Amino acid sequence: MVQTNNVRAGVSLMIAATVVFALQDGVSRHLAGNYNTWMVVMIRYWFFAAFVLSIAARTPGGIRATARTPQPGLQILRGLLLAGEVSIAVYGFTLLGLIESQAVFICYPLLVAALSGPVLGEDVGWRRWAAIAVGFVGVLIILQPGRGVFDPVAIIPLISALMFALYALLTRYAARRDTTATSFFWTGVAGAALMTPIGLWHWQAMSPPDWAWMGLLCVSGVFGHWLLIKCYEMAQASAVQPFAYFHLIWASIIGLTLFGELIRPNLALGAAIIIAAGLFTLWRERRKG
Repeated sequence: MVQTNNVRAGVSLMIAATVVFALQDGVSRHLAGNYNTWMVVMIRYWFFAAFVLSIAARTPGGIRATARTPQPGLQILRGLLLAGEVSIAVYGFTLLGLIESQAVFICYPLLVAALSGPVLGEDVGWRRWAAIAVGFVGVLIILQPGRGVFDPVAIIPLISALMFALYALLTRYAARRDTTATSFFWTGVAGAALMTPIGLWHWQAMSPPDWAWMGLLCVSGVFGHWLLIKCYEMAQASAVQPFAYFHLIWASIIGLTLFGELIRPNLALGAAIIIAAGLFTLWRERRKG
């Protein structure tokens, strides 16, 4: 991958990716609200696996060369972790809605920073630890564990964020020995292998209009990842990553207008604190880099 330094184009691609991912979340919420979550995620992964297999078949050396890795266990673990995270996240949309789920999920960069020490051996200074602590104050403000009887369902997006952070760190670790194409291949194939037996067991007949929504979900998933890859080709991650928080804005608009969700004051305050802490963490990482 040849990286340029066109920050304006990179930011535009990142914002476009957040629009597509928010649309994907809205479609996922609709489908998982009417059908079994496992089946919805399985069909999405079938399309994903077909996509990565078709790309691998067109590369020099074909599928065998793309799939070759000195760390198959790690690659399979990454794929399984992401498939599990997607399933939990989509299930969370049906229970909590898009706005509350995304407001908590956006803490994942802080989790990446916190876990980069034990997982990757990176140095995490006191300033970043302070930002991580502040960010989790924001999470607590959203979850409100001290008010009445705490609903365990509220921690679903936090579990999703933790799994995604681990996936991101393992992806960074895998990149030390494997190409992006190899990691992308194993993400799709391992996820499809996990979801197929579970999804088939929970198969439900889907109406023709919802098959159209399912097609949109599959295409948007691949298109969103393509936009993200092009984004990181155009500009450095540290320059465009802050704009990933636009995902919460678009998801909130969809939640408000299409699903009748509400933005509670504690949710808005907590999300603002998490975003501020996340931006500070990214700024510190950029300065250290």
